[in-house]
Amino acid sequence: MSLFAVKPLEQILAESQSQNALKRSLGPVALVALGIGAVVGAGIFTLTGVVAATAAGPGLILSFVLAGLACMFAGLCYSEFATMIPVAGSAYTYAYATLGEIWAWIIGWDLILEYSVGAATVSIGWSQTLTALLSSLGLHVPDTIAASPFQGGPMASTGLINLPAVVIVVAASLILIRGIRESAGVNTVMVALKVTVILVFIAIGWSYMVPANHTPLIPPNEGTFGRFGWSGILSGAGLIFFAYIGFDSVSTAAQETRNPARDIPIGLFGSLLACTGLFILYAWVLTGVVPYRMLNVAAPLSLALERIPYRGLSIAMNMAVLLGLTSVILVMLLGQSRVFYSMARDGLLPKAFGEVHPRFRTPWRCNLLLMLFVSAFSAFAPIGVVGSMTSIGTLFAFVIVSAGVIRMRRTHPEASRPFRTPWVPFVPIVGIAVNLALMSGLGLANWARLIGWLIIGLAIYFARRPSRIAPTISTSDCATTEG
Repeated sequence: MSLFAVKPLEQILAESQSQNALKRSLGPVALVALGIGAVVGAGIFTLTGVVAATAAGPGLILSFVLAGLACMFAGLCYSEFATMIPVAGSAYTYAYATLGEIWAWIIGWDLILEYSVGAATVSIGWSQTLTALLSSLGLHVPDTIAASPFQGGPMASTGLINLPAVVIVVAASLILIRGIRESAGVNTVMVALKVTVILVFIAIGWSYMVPANHTPLIPPNEGTFGRFGWSGILSGAGLIFFAYIGFDSVSTAAQETRNPARDIPIGLFGSLLACTGLFILYAWVLTGVVPYRMLNVAAPLSLALERIPYRGLSIAMNMAVLLGLTSVILVMLLGQSRVFYSMARDGLLPKAFGEVHPRFRTPWRCNLLLMLFVSAFSAFAPIGVVGSMTSIGTLFAFVIVSAGVIRMRRTHPEASRPFRTPWVPFVPIVGIAVNLALMSGLGLANWARLIGWLIIGLAIYFARRPSRIAPTISTSDCATTEG
């Protein structure tokens, strides 16, 4: 089989209807909540202050607009693919159908950066947030069970295992195994609570803003690319893009959506518009309450709350951070398990991971594998997994999906497209350019890390030559495995 052989579109659609298919139970509201649940979390609660203080200043709101624009172009391309190929796997499946097996593997490997590594990193942040909240309530959690043994700083000598991080990963994984409807229901409740609390912060904080803190909107460049000025806006967009990571996870649930043609575009753009509006308002209030030069801290929200005389609000916001990080972990693990599920069905991973639970209709073996891997990483890895590395991997996936739309229009012009990306190839080309521009703003070091990660993935691929060993699961195979 050629490394660039594409997977036939007819085969992909047939597999989505097999006896081993996932259960279709999600509607548009659940998908919008799924997208918001993935997006409103680690980025908005941790990176906004750093980006404002080191790159964009009050112009952070423009960085959010630019990052949201990149997501919008990618979302138009994702919507065409997700309604045309309503199966699990997202960018991985789209690459297989358009660019061939080798590119499908590269994207599948790349998505580990977005989902697995991202979930582990967020779980460590969840642990730190929980211990800080308990400490503010007079309950001290020993460092020995709340920090990695490799954690730098004052906890380095006493940390043995980050137990809270393990607990949240295991809990999220068990919810996902139980069922997509239950997972979506839990996520919807968390999304409603955390968005409500953030809106309360915006409403109360608005009256405590100091107009001088927003002047100038774009601080003058300090002589270095990315250090304020318009280059700072671009660099800030690449950095703050971490806040948008997970919005594409809506498309990974296409095979579990009741009406993908209608609901996937609603889920993608509904969550994107809601999150962008929320981010802009949040950033405006944050930089209005606290001068941007003072925001270079790990918890900028806590700093802003010190200037608002409502102690109850501070506790509520810390709880909102926990909810936000919890929903991010849930959706990241959901997205990664669906990618693994699709790769296993194609023979790129062991066949067992392409089976679903006979009762819950979820890829439970994928969830168990991720629970073990991510929880182990969460327990012992230090927090220094940079968000920009996750961002560049996601932006790379967006570039591939945009290119795939152009190619699919040429190779399958007759295929049914319930949602059509407008103005092809103009929109995909602009999407590619915008996403590459954001990648350029992340610097050479992150490009080097991305290339190194992809080289490791290619080495594994060629060492195993997976598709030559494991055939794609057929409908008859599925009937046998289901017993």
